[in-house]
Amino acid sequence: MSDYSQIRFEIRERIATITLNRPDALNALTLDLMAELKHAVEQVNQDSQARALILTGAGRGFCSGQDLKNRLPEGADLVGTLMEAYYPAVEALRQCRVPTLAAVNGVAAGAGFSLALACDFIIAAQSARFIQAFSRIGLVPDLGSTYALPRAIGRSRALRVMMTGEPISASTAQDWGLTVQTVETEQLLDTARQWLQPLVNGPTQALRKTRELVNASEENSFEAQCRLELELQQMLRAQHDAKEGGAAFLEKRQPVFKDL
Repeated sequence: MSDYSQIRFEIRERIATITLNRPDALNALTLDLMAELKHAVEQVNQDSQARALILTGAGRGFCSGQDLKNRLPEGADLVGTLMEAYYPAVEALRQCRVPTLAAVNGVAAGAGFSLALACDFIIAAQSARFIQAFSRIGLVPDLGSTYALPRAIGRSRALRVMMTGEPISASTAQDWGLTVQTVETEQLLDTARQWLQPLVNGPTQALRKTRELVNASEENSFEAQCRLELELQQMLRAQHDAKEGGAAFLEKRQPVFKDL
């Protein structure tokens, strides 16, 4: 799958960018789009040039959620089909080899909101709106929203957003800690690239293991977490980047990290 029809993919200056590319449908999700998204993240994992990943949307919105014209017929195996077709793309983002950032322009609704939450960080344009609209149509949030959103903004706020369908504005998202920065729409991608530069130049493997530790902390006991930290610390100490980092500190220079 080297040619994509529903996303755009590029790697430039060590930053991979995946753009959801169905602007006429506000980048609504289809089975084909999710397959392409998963494949593109796998390309990032395999390409040594990539040191960070931006996920964004073409046109005036980030992603409006599932394409209702692409819905499964009544009686179809919803659980099996979507766990096979949608979940792998979300999990690929969560486990990506490099730091990930969602650059959200316009609406991020339903499953589109979930995609943004699957990334490590979110930067929002002033036009961004984050919406959990499921309750309006008698459904519950899906694609991991009920897992990720309470952890991002707290249980009470997450329930408020999910039960009322009330949109989160870009300014509120930043106040709540959902996003790391809010910018003018025309500055969104340039700001995202600038924001990622310290991570692009950072120790990629140590950053990935830091994410792994934070994820594990949600389930581990304190003792288990301390042990896992030390196990990963011991593994990293034997590698180039930790040795380079220590040497650069002693020599009072900038480190040059290489581990992938």
